[in-house]
Amino acid sequence: MTNTTSIIEAIRTRRTIKSFKPDPIREADLIAWLEAASFAPNHRMNEPWEILLIGPETRAKLNHKTNFGNAPVLLAVLSKPAATPFERDENVMAVSCFVQNFLLGAHEAGAGVYWASLGALPHNRALLSVQEGYDVIGILGVGYPAEEPVARPRTPIASKMTHLP
Repeated sequence: MTNTTSIIEAIRTRRTIKSFKPDPIREADLIAWLEAASFAPNHRMNEPWEILLIGPETRAKLNHKTNFGNAPVLLAVLSKPAATPFERDENVMAVSCFVQNFLLGAHEAGAGVYWASLGALPHNRALLSVQEGYDVIGILGVGYPAEEPVARPRTPIASKMTHLP
């Protein structure tokens, strides 16, 4: 069995990064984090994620208020279409797990991620050329943190639990 302390510590210390250093992310590192992310649970092993690497021209058109914290890498993560609403929900959940794995992989390597939801807006879907039926799970700014925010207080988990008979 593996040591879960390091996983728990990574979960507890990961933060949303809003300001990045200009230092580049090595493509090999980015690929390694994406490959690790692909081990996310996904229904029927359909691997419903697709990644768009966003270049400078598209990034400028997205017109994000902070330019994604000046992250050196910008990705959009999509969830593939599904035959039924239930399967769509399964895909969105799996791609969200993919993103969480990516966040943790980047964090372990000393990098950070800004997860923005603005890709789901109709005009941004058009800028990203997102096809009908696809969901934009997020636009991710990736880089090395210029600063790491402190953890915000969390609601005690016991207050979120209901015991059923």
